Amino acid sequence: MNYLEQAKQNFLSKEENLSEYATKSKDAIRLKPLEEDLRPNYFRDIDRIIHSLSYTRYADKTQVFSYKENDHISKRMIHVQLVSKVARTIGRALNLNEDLIEAIALGHDIGHTPLGHEGEYILDEISQRELGEKFAHNIQSVRHCMYVENKGEGLNLSIQVLDGIMCHNGEMLSNKYIPMKKDKEEFLKEFENSYKDYAATKKCSPMTLEGCVVRISDIIGYIGRDIEDAISLGKIKREEIPKEISDILGTTNKEIINTIILDIIKESIGKPYIGMSENIYNALFALKKFNSKNIYSKSMTLEEKEYYKTGMNILFNDYLNAIEKQDKTNIIYEYFLNHINDNYLKNTPKKRMVIDFIAGMTDDLFISELINHNHKMQ
Repeated sequence: MNYLEQAKQNFLSKEENLSEYATKSKDAIRLKPLEEDLRPNYFRDIDRIIHSLSYTRYADKTQVFSYKENDHISKRMIHVQLVSKVARTIGRALNLNEDLIEAIALGHDIGHTPLGHEGEYILDEISQRELGEKFAHNIQSVRHCMYVENKGEGLNLSIQVLDGIMCHNGEMLSNKYIPMKKDKEEFLKEFENSYKDYAATKKCSPMTLEGCVVRISDIIGYIGRDIEDAISLGKIKREEIPKEISDILGTTNKEIINTIILDIIKESIGKPYIGMSENIYNALFALKKFNSKNIYSKSMTLEEKEYYKTGMNILFNDYLNAIEKQDKTNIIYEYFLNHINDNYLKNTPKKRMVIDFIAGMTDDLFISELINHNHKMQ
């Protein structure tokens, strides 16, 4: 046995003792063949994600609060790393495939817009008006990984990772997550249908238990951290968390994460699903409602929301006009279309190109472009 064969065997040795419900690397499905090397399939997917340009842009994308003078407020990069750590903790305790978990977790918000969920709401309005299609960050994340990244070639991630990204929606809380078996065709059909019937996709279940772990870990990764950020900014006080919640989950991010993780492990170990006790589920559901009312709905002023809504519509029209006139000096060419393959350019509607570009923008680039437009109009 040569050193490469030994190394490959070492990579895969831990899979020999995984749970009977875990997903093995040998079961990975891809849209295009991939030449093997010493790395297992999902390990390779992690590498492809962290080396992508979209992953780099996480560092300057809003999690909840935009443009606050506080260096300790979470950006989306921090969120995906927290989700990855929470999910891998649960996955290791349940003896699942941590490589698959990490790939899904690190890629799950690749398609998120600038300005967090407010940016997503605005771009969704534009997409429905201009294309008659729903825009949602989990679906855009899959689209970016399949059709936009790598100069339009896509990352050729495994279907198991893409499906976990598509079905990660942490806003949809449940006390039990059961994997739903799918083949490649079923995944692709679910993905394509999401543009017209997003309500169905919000309820979709991941095809792997690892995907289910990431789905619940998404909310664990943000629920307590968002509270800490809101307290740091003076948006809420810790004692405002209702006692019926804090008595069960705690009041700090550390306490909340620890309590929920231990409960999930207790309720899920040795089982073909991911579950929570009724007590913890009810408290987490109530905390999510508390955060929504006291944090998320107040993350921006009405004036800020209107400014950004007007601005995103202006930039959409500017970029679309640039494509129609083939203005190669425009930033959508300089940063995007000049660096993408002919297949994307020939087969992608112009309005979809603009949405792909805006979805990929960082907060700083979006604001800079808006300021530049306003200066030109003066």
